[in-house]
Amino acid sequence: MSFALPSGLPPGRFLSRGPVRPVPVWISDEFPQDAERMWPRLLSEHSAHGLVPLLCRPDVMGKPLSLNHVDTVRLEEVLAEEFAEYRRRRLPFWTDPTPAPVPEGIEPWPHDPGPPFEQWPGLTPGRPVAAAGPTPDEAASSLLAGLMKSGQFGVDECRLVLVPADRGSDALALIGWSAEAPLPLLCALLRSWEDRFGARVVAVFGSELHVSVARPPVEPEHANQLALEHVLSTATNIVDDPPTPFPEYATELAGRASWSFWWD
Repeated sequence: MSFALPSGLPPGRFLSRGPVRPVPVWISDEFPQDAERMWPRLLSEHSAHGLVPLLCRPDVMGKPLSLNHVDTVRLEEVLAEEFAEYRRRRLPFWTDPTPAPVPEGIEPWPHDPGPPFEQWPGLTPGRPVAAAGPTPDEAASSLLAGLMKSGQFGVDECRLVLVPADRGSDALALIGWSAEAPLPLLCALLRSWEDRFGARVVAVFGSELHVSVARPPVEPEHANQLALEHVLSTATNIVDDPPTPFPEYATELAGRASWSFWWD
């Protein structure tokens, strides 16, 4: 099973994911050294080819998840329930400023007062498209270039993957991303972030996910709401490691044009 490919791709091959109604993807044979040059063109040709580009390690692709599982996620209801349970478990720690015991010679973790909400505050309002701001494709290309130039650990183990999908948020489900993330909920969140903030999935290195953001929230209130959405994604780097106090994490989100998540 295959599909028509854009021109100018490096050597690669087709793979079929899943034993029943397999999902085809195309994957390059080697790390795409000229990905920075190709990325804007591949994004601009999505409407013509229907292919979403990802920078992805081959070993994290598993059994595809049917998009029906994503379609059935009632995002507001699920997040409201998840926040109620999360707050119930964490409230004793948020209300007790006593430092948690740590081994000798280790700095005590800073106290985390938790989110400033007693109830689920609703989804963060999206930002309107502005003529002066970057487009989602430009933000995604910028993040891809930054990842390649930074020498981010794991980049050189990635391949260019083309996934037939209507939107980038669905690509993680269709490649069967094998991280410990709650994939239906995460893909539903990514769909919503695409619509509200011009977010795009750019790369997955093992259990790491890198997302570009064209229209990030800038108001403190909205940054708090968004930080809670990130917490409820269950990402380990936000919830448990490192133990960044919620107000600090929210402040750092304001205006940030890329988001990173990882799961153990």
